[in-house]
Amino acid sequence: MRSYTRHQLKQDSFRTSTTETISWAVEHQSKLIAAGIAIAVIAAIVLGGWAYVNYRDEQAQSQLAGAIEKYNAPIRPAGTPATPDAVSFASAQERAKVTNAEFTRIADKYSFTQSGRVARYFAGITLNDMGDNAAAEKDLKDVADSRYKEIASLAKLALAGIYHDTNRDPQAIALYEDLADHPTASVGKSTAQFLLAALYEESHQPDQARALYQQMQKESPASPVAQLATQKLREIK
Repeated sequence: MRSYTRHQLKQDSFRTSTTETISWAVEHQSKLIAAGIAIAVIAAIVLGGWAYVNYRDEQAQSQLAGAIEKYNAPIRPAGTPATPDAVSFASAQERAKVTNAEFTRIADKYSFTQSGRVARYFAGITLNDMGDNAAAEKDLKDVADSRYKEIASLAKLALAGIYHDTNRDPQAIALYEDLADHPTASVGKSTAQFLLAALYEESHQPDQARALYQQMQKESPASPVAQLATQKLREIK
């Protein structure tokens, strides 16, 4: 598992660009789900990029790998029976419930480790999958305030989605602006800007969205980000 994730890390968007992240987010226009695409990114960081120095960290790493793999397991089509040789779930709710228990256990047991922080992040994501926004918000705030900036920024991204979905746009905007002002490898400036612009579009504030897209064009005119911004500008009514 470790050699595989090291290989994945070398090919990951951490080392290339955030274009795929941005494209996905723009297409789906969902702030919280956008954080979910970071699963592979987080797995790569946790399992291949951090040097663990004690036995408990190694334990947490191994258990977290299994929980993340299970969270990535497919949802079976309706009426399709489970097969014994492959993990699958009847619904997203079932998958969230099962994996939330695992992520929460890891987060509680290894709370002082980096892996524990990642587990707490996924506990928040799966709670949201289960429809428990209040509990999800609590877990994600805990991670957002941690000293591990890569995980903290993803937690902030997920929190912004919850704020938007629960009609607290001023708080969501503040988080997106903070993420844009303090980019990390897991949440780049352009990702935060695109999601903020999408919020403005959904909130019928086209002028604010247009200003962000124009800013992205000016900051990196020859980049894929600028091309996406140009496309979005054409779509704004």
